[in-house]
Amino acid sequence: MCDDELIPPSADMTEDEWLRRDPSLGEGPVGQRVREMRALRRRSVLGGVVAGAAALAVLPGQAPAAAAAGTREPGKFPLPTGPNRAGEYAVLLTGDAGTGEESQHAVAAAAREVCTAQGVSLAVGLGDNIYENGPESDHDSEFASKFEDPNSGLDMPWLMVLGNHDCSGLIPGSGGDPSRGDREVSYAKSSRRWYMPSRYYNVALPAAGGAQGDPLVEFFALDTNPVTSYVMQTDPHYYWNGPYMRDQRAWLDGALKASRARWKIVLGHHPYLNNGKHGSAGSYDGFVIGNYTSGIHLKELYEEVVCGRADLILSGHDHTLQLLEPTARTGGTRQIVCGAAAKSGDGKAHFNHPSTWQNFSDHGFMLLKVSDRAMTVEAYTVDVATRKASLAHRTRTATPVAGARV
Repeated sequence: MCDDELIPPSADMTEDEWLRRDPSLGEGPVGQRVREMRALRRRSVLGGVVAGAAALAVLPGQAPAAAAAGTREPGKFPLPTGPNRAGEYAVLLTGDAGTGEESQHAVAAAAREVCTAQGVSLAVGLGDNIYENGPESDHDSEFASKFEDPNSGLDMPWLMVLGNHDCSGLIPGSGGDPSRGDREVSYAKSSRRWYMPSRYYNVALPAAGGAQGDPLVEFFALDTNPVTSYVMQTDPHYYWNGPYMRDQRAWLDGALKASRARWKIVLGHHPYLNNGKHGSAGSYDGFVIGNYTSGIHLKELYEEVVCGRADLILSGHDHTLQLLEPTARTGGTRQIVCGAAAKSGDGKAHFNHPSTWQNFSDHGFMLLKVSDRAMTVEAYTVDVATRKASLAHRTRTATPVAGARV
């Protein structure tokens, strides 16, 4: 859930148990959204569940997608086929953007100016793409009001991942209905910008000179929701140890092992480490028990499959900007939190993981620049009133994570 919303009363309850446990949720804006969601569900059932049937055609058992630069569907903005004139890929990083409110428009306007100047050819959306409960279909008008319209002029492919608000059940932000994410996969077929061929996938970008030889950088986009939802999953397919997560883990392990890219970057909505209010995997929002609310199994996934094998973990979820230090615990992998594209944090650090730079108050975005010589991350804060960005910090890494496990 968001920084400005409620946290469940105890670990690993179903949505119905949570609502029965706390009747006050039937009042105020949260209760209103619950009632609206129930009304939408009833209409869906009475109408034959057309959208749901279409989504199910995409899902369980579908092989995850892998893409290389040059892959293009008709009308889509193409993946970059080589570095820019500076010899690097420049990538816009945003997260938790999908409100449709002025702050999102302001951050996008500021990013548009910077991206034009910096030759950015790719963007990343780190989840919570459509607040508060995700889209109701793959043609929901909120795709326009909360993604396409704000990002007009940012004309490039956007590598998108699913957040907890994209996969909510009755309770906004619960992550209690992962199947809703299928609608965002389906939407990718009709959008020029939105890139999400599967719920999890990888994209490799070639080094200078085209597609010959090893890639320069490879992105691995994850669906972290089934292993860190605020409520217990009730669909066995999406249990923390169910077939979906077993398949995703095996895919990620194999894809990282097979990758020949110089730089490897994992994208997941929920962070491994985090100094913001939500905390880190394994103890999200103060929970240290439960297979879901604590995020313990996401912690295991990051530690056992990702750390020491990828150069970066890029996440949102916390509405802050953080460049954390790679440490022995992370195997040299750096955690970056970039979730301030529409909402901002509470102004203070809640934990003390070593950081290079962090900001808990401002809206903002980041740029990732990757060349064969180095990987650079630039953090920008945005003044919403003026729609202007200010470069707040730059960090550069010259050596990829060494000794990657195989």
